[in-house]
Amino acid sequence: MQKLLLTIDRISTFIGQAFSWLIVALTVMITWEVFSRYVLDHPHAWAFDVMIIMYGTLFMMAGAYTLSKNGHVRGDVLYGFFEPRTQATIDLILFILFFIPTFGGLFLEHDNFTEANALVTPEHIKPVWYFTPYYAMLRAVPDKLLGVMTMGGAVMILFLLPWLDRSPVKSIRYRSMIAS
Repeated sequence: MQKLLLTIDRISTFIGQAFSWLIVALTVMITWEVFSRYVLDHPHAWAFDVMIIMYGTLFMMAGAYTLSKNGHVRGDVLYGFFEPRTQATIDLILFILFFIPTFGGLFLEHDNFTEANALVTPEHIKPVWYFTPYYAMLRAVPDKLLGVMTMGGAVMILFLLPWLDRSPVKSIRYRSMIAS
């Protein structure tokens, strides 16, 4: 039984690490589509659907890997005091509670399912929550090329964040409330 569980863990780790590279592809695709739409005035009708599918695949496939590495964010104010069996029960209930609605598309906005002109974005359409910062950057900068460059700069700052952390302690669990 132990050998089977270790094999499942190895497969989950391999799949999680392989699918984690989708975030790079997704970032490149979002950047290209925004550049294509706002600078070249040539949006692609299929791009939004592909981005949603890539994000959903990344979310579901990398979830098991993150769970196996205990990397999910949790406020364990009380959680750490429970017995492992109680923790497992709480985890199971919360996973079902949070994952089941994603299977039916219950969190998707109705406006995204109405037929629209692919070349014109209506004013009443709201961007999906994870596109909101990019949408705000593009609308705040009057020149299209500068807006795309601003968005690209914001993405590049995210890539630089790991090198900005100079603390010898990398886990937030062992840091003090006041950063040194």
